[in-house]
Amino acid sequence: MDEDMMKFCPDHVVDRGEQMREPDEVAAMLRLKALGWGVRRIARELGCSHMTVRRYLAAGGWTAYQKPERPRMLDGLEDWLAERFRQHRGNADVVRQELAREHGLVVSLRTVERAVAPLRQALQAEARATVRFETPPGRQLQIDFGETRVVIGGEATRLYLFVATLGYSRRCYVQAFRHERQSAWFDGVEGAFAHFGGIVQEVLLDNARALVDHHDAATREVRFNARFQAFARYWGFRPRACAPYRARTKGKDERGVGYVKRNAIAGHIFASWAALEAHLVWWMREIADERVHGTTGEPPVQRFRREEASALRPIAGRPPFRQVRDLARRVQSDCCIEVDTNAYSVPWRLIGETVRAVIAGGRISIRHGGQEVAVHPECAGRRQRLIEPAHFSGMSPVSSLLRSAAPPREAPPPAALLRPLAEYEQLVGGGW
Repeated sequence: MDEDMMKFCPDHVVDRGEQMREPDEVAAMLRLKALGWGVRRIARELGCSHMTVRRYLAAGGWTAYQKPERPRMLDGLEDWLAERFRQHRGNADVVRQELAREHGLVVSLRTVERAVAPLRQALQAEARATVRFETPPGRQLQIDFGETRVVIGGEATRLYLFVATLGYSRRCYVQAFRHERQSAWFDGVEGAFAHFGGIVQEVLLDNARALVDHHDAATREVRFNARFQAFARYWGFRPRACAPYRARTKGKDERGVGYVKRNAIAGHIFASWAALEAHLVWWMREIADERVHGTTGEPPVQRFRREEASALRPIAGRPPFRQVRDLARRVQSDCCIEVDTNAYSVPWRLIGETVRAVIAGGRISIRHGGQEVAVHPECAGRRQRLIEPAHFSGMSPVSSLLRSAAPPREAPPPAALLRPLAEYEQLVGGGW
């Protein structure tokens, strides 16, 4: 009878209600059996079931308990789960819905979460991972805003810190604002250019709503705000937006914002807004520029002066963008565009084309296809015409256009081809 029962008790199955025995207890069973003890006597001595003794004796020693494998509902769908889990950015509930819709499997959310647990860990590790890359001198400026609170004039004030960091030297620029609107972004970038004494080739930014209208996470298609595009064209840099939900790709500046909060702001109280701005100027010059950077191993200002300052493009006295107007105008049939009721000529071959009129510093620069095609001083009055005769070169006739810009003169004599009225009288008969 005992032998038959052992057939139905596999080595890896533990008797129901019976606990696993320790290895030294199993060794004692084997020694007692070698001394000639019976199975039931050994069981009474060790306080366990005789079936437990028989199982260990049949196994010849202690064996670890193995839970029997049970078939799972999601077996065979590992690749499908991994693909959908990444597609839906770790949303297990959406994966559960698609399981029911595509495979007819109705399972609980907890079942799906257990199945994708290793995938979630990998996805989180991937999100935390940051690939460090270095940019050559003058190539990149990373910008960002950070929000904090500080006591100014005895009152807790919400503060928005604009932080710009040069990609090569790690030299930073900080400016405080009371808001994070588009004008603050523009003023911050222009302040950084003035502080560094030049313009970089590209500006890397987060997907701020003030600057980016749309950024598709899958296709990486970016649509920048139209005014921000005009701002970038004016200063001549290329805007770049880091991947959505991946602000860590803008790592230098992400760490820079935290550094400014912890080092320049934390624990300080300021008597006024002017005192705050003066403190930031002092902090940039005496602390941020002179510290030994953890990555480069040297002060940012030394690395900047030695290699990066000369790589920046000069500002050349260009006024701030907000003092500049960038307009789109269509060239009329008289070879002119109209700005504030005044007409300015352009080459006649551009009739019907759309051009850009950039107004700054008392001058109007008219551009087409990225090239400057005409320059005029800005008229102070109204309804005036500024005509450049060279713009009509090769066009026939040109005299009528030139006369329209000249002061009125005496009416010209009748053309020789006009007939006297007497001749018309003879043709129609009668008199007038």
